[in-house]
Amino acid sequence: MTGIRPPARRFSPGRALAWTALGLIVLITLLPFYWILRTALSTNAGLTAHPTDPLPVGLTGSGFARALGLQSAKEAIAQGGSGGGLKFWRYLLNSVTVSTLVTGCQIFFSSMAAYAFARLRWRGRDAVFGLFLAGLMVPALFTLLPNFVLIKDLGLIDTLPGIALPTMFMTPFAVFFLRQFFMNIPTEVEEAALLDGAGKVRIFFRVLLPMASGPVLTLAVLTYITAWNDYFWPLMVSYSDSSRVLTVALAVFRSQSPQSGTDWSGLMAATLITALPMLLLFAFSARRIVGSIGFTGIK
Repeated sequence: MTGIRPPARRFSPGRALAWTALGLIVLITLLPFYWILRTALSTNAGLTAHPTDPLPVGLTGSGFARALGLQSAKEAIAQGGSGGGLKFWRYLLNSVTVSTLVTGCQIFFSSMAAYAFARLRWRGRDAVFGLFLAGLMVPALFTLLPNFVLIKDLGLIDTLPGIALPTMFMTPFAVFFLRQFFMNIPTEVEEAALLDGAGKVRIFFRVLLPMASGPVLTLAVLTYITAWNDYFWPLMVSYSDSSRVLTVALAVFRSQSPQSGTDWSGLMAATLITALPMLLLFAFSARRIVGSIGFTGIK
């Protein structure tokens, strides 16, 4: 028995225009990434001589070697670098530590707060949630100075906990995101667990939290990317290599420009290496993120 083939879609000018527009959007989105790669694979002398050439000029991987600290100062200076070192692996470890600390703690505490707002009944719950949700409308710039004073009073300046602390416990978006999912779970699930003798804490950890694995993973990915890309706050509170993260290290690498000019090849190589883990993480989890956002009812 042969299967029934779906009817072929007819060509139409509207469909062709839509695909053309989509192709242009994709091209415009990917062009900056290609230009970063092209610059990273070029020599600084070639970039100066042929700045508009669409292909790598003097194809080389020396920019990546300088970014990873695999070149001596003499070799780096000879190839247009500053000769200054970029302790890439130290900065990478700092970024991973801060992002993991922020993500792990924020998921844990935000999920408990979301459960309390969605399932537990207590006086003033909706008013407190509305006040808490108002934090989404406060620009992050307004909280920098109070957070800096607090971190300074705690003696956590120039430390990794000092970088992670302001966003480590919970954020309004994280609580709102998970609350929407918990509200969509049928109450019969909790009632069945209560009849079996389970308490609220056990229901949360053994029943509801496993059911929320998809949204929790989605929130973890978004939180990790946000913590990894943060720049201004780590710049304010980190002053040495012991707490400097990759985003701040790029600015330091940029400031080490030699007298001959900026080491664009090395800088773009370092930028690409810094962004690559998050690009891969988002690429592998994009479908889950879109599905979870649609399921939780966020418009």
